[in-house]
Amino acid sequence: MISTAIRVARVGSAAELAAAVLMMLGFPAIMVAALVPSVYAFAAAAAVTYLADHYLHRKGSYLVNRLSKVRAGLSIRFLIRELLLILLLARLSLADNLIYYGAVACFIAFYGLQAPHGALVTLIRNRRRMPVATRNVDLASRIRIPDAPPRVLLNRSAEKMLHLDLAAVAGILVAAAMESSVPGFIGIGITIFLGCLYVLALVPYVRGNKVPPNAEKVLAAVDDWLREYKPETVLYFSGSKDSAYQVNMWLETMEQLGSKPLVILRERVILANLAPTTAPVICVPGGVHLMNMDLSNVRVALYAANVGKNIHLLRVPTMKHVFIGHGDSDKLASVNPFSKVYDEVWTAGRAGRDRYAIADVGVRDEDIVEVGRPQLAPIQGWQGVSEGRIPTVLYAPTWEGWDGDPGNTSLVLAGENIVKRLVKADPPVRVLYKAHPFTGTVSKEAGAAHRRIVALVEKAAAARAADSRFTADAAEQTKARAELARVEARLAELSGAANDRGDEAEATRDGVVDVAKHEEIARLRAEWNDAYWRSFSAWEHRVITGAEPRLYDCFNVSDAMVSDISSVVSDFIASGKPYAVTDSAELGVEEFKRQNTAVRAAVILSNSAAELGELLAAVRDPAADALAEDRKELKQYLLGPDDPTSIEQFNTAVANLTLKADTRNLGQESRAVAAGTPGADELSDALSAKPPTA
Repeated sequence: MISTAIRVARVGSAAELAAAVLMMLGFPAIMVAALVPSVYAFAAAAAVTYLADHYLHRKGSYLVNRLSKVRAGLSIRFLIRELLLILLLARLSLADNLIYYGAVACFIAFYGLQAPHGALVTLIRNRRRMPVATRNVDLASRIRIPDAPPRVLLNRSAEKMLHLDLAAVAGILVAAAMESSVPGFIGIGITIFLGCLYVLALVPYVRGNKVPPNAEKVLAAVDDWLREYKPETVLYFSGSKDSAYQVNMWLETMEQLGSKPLVILRERVILANLAPTTAPVICVPGGVHLMNMDLSNVRVALYAANVGKNIHLLRVPTMKHVFIGHGDSDKLASVNPFSKVYDEVWTAGRAGRDRYAIADVGVRDEDIVEVGRPQLAPIQGWQGVSEGRIPTVLYAPTWEGWDGDPGNTSLVLAGENIVKRLVKADPPVRVLYKAHPFTGTVSKEAGAAHRRIVALVEKAAAARAADSRFTADAAEQTKARAELARVEARLAELSGAANDRGDEAEATRDGVVDVAKHEEIARLRAEWNDAYWRSFSAWEHRVITGAEPRLYDCFNVSDAMVSDISSVVSDFIASGKPYAVTDSAELGVEEFKRQNTAVRAAVILSNSAAELGELLAAVRDPAADALAEDRKELKQYLLGPDDPTSIEQFNTAVANLTLKADTRNLGQESRAVAAGTPGADELSDALSAKPPTA
């Protein structure tokens, strides 16, 4: 019942739901107390609303954020409380008392302070929002960026300002109870004094040397850095907060490039969710700013997604443009006709090339280059299930997609059947469930199925924990949890230092990576992953949520996987482990395999999941693994050869395309000069995307 209410109200916990209920009931209680009238009942109800409101804001509650949409926002709630206090004084026959007029004057003055306070906060935030935000780019030596105002002034500023009325409210209530105006005027004085002090404390940050440089100076400094650094290969990305993983998967590859890398982002929310990296990063929200940026040294631009904002860089003729995508699968997105706008399309293996040929969407075969998947290096091969160990099966369904195709995800039609058969398997297996982060964003049915599956796994985990056949090494788990706590504390300390840079301007100024710290974080994350898996029993069912552990970490502890048509399947094939894919659209085994290359070495599941026994048999007994050789052949077809390594193939492709870009630019320059037309030198410079010579 409570869990249903939590989902309906979209709050995070029972405590959050209780706070929301108390706040909603508190305001009618305040009104009743004012009408009765009762000072003590009013004080108690008001205290409840203050505390509940504060708690919900600290938690960032969805419910409290939505109240502003129904004209019950933060300021309105405070104003209602103060108006009801005036009503209480009137009902107590204090309308002719000096404290009544003092309260009215206080709240008028207090709300008069809200306008300059809000204006100053907005002005400071706008001025400290950089036209270009950066990481690992040295701007501090080129422009002066002042420290951000103390966090106490800007963090949840509206809430803090409004809560200054507490002194006045408390003082007036005490005055009403004691029938003495003195406590009321003391409280009123404190409220007005603190309000004025808060406003005055903000004033210095909108003038003089506390104001960051204007957009023109910042952009000039970025161009100066670009001319000095001379980036050669750009990773370009635009998207939503939830799509940050699509660029994050390429950061390590960018760090390993043989040419100078640069990451260009278009949304601040992506920068905020970017994984740690040593590569220089520039976030350019404005299209005009990007188009005016000096990228004359860039020869190769890599695109991880097909989005409209790509046009702002695609328009530059002096660099070669490559679609690298964010996965390699048989989904229609992998053969998007938009891909023909790029000079080349890079795929993992031969399968990607054939996929475009079959789709016939205008991408020429000679423009396709096979480069492998550099991100798959962390995926470990399979050595089989050792004696006495319970096999682990990962269920990693993809999300429902935008088009409502029932074949997109197995969650709705097959998910519960899959999990029920796995948790009831005999001999037993361990189930890991990790859903796609977009699950439920489009389809309510998919979201509901996901929640039911989570409940199934958690129920099965509880039942197994109570089963005497399964024993836990409590000492080892305690040791692992202690190690987890130690690593998490150190990671929080390291990442906290980075997050304490205040605001965007300060983060841009101080955002040059500490390489030693970056390497320590990478080591600690590896330690965290090892301790995480040791912190619970090897037979314990688990729902995996959040960014950690990563999908590839789940691959490495699993002996088999069940999934849907997506890049997850193509990536898992790198492990050589048995896998199953659900034919949710019920195409039939032969047609399903014909349409989807990645399932040619898979156990094909119907929506009943009756075929799971074949997968589990292959996991338990190598002799029963009839698809082992097929998986080896398919791995090379989908992902390319193991030698040379994928990163070597990738670097070779970058070098070859750089040569093509240079050849094209020299040809254009030579033709412009040979033409002997007026302004040939300027034309030559323009074709090279360089500023005209003086």
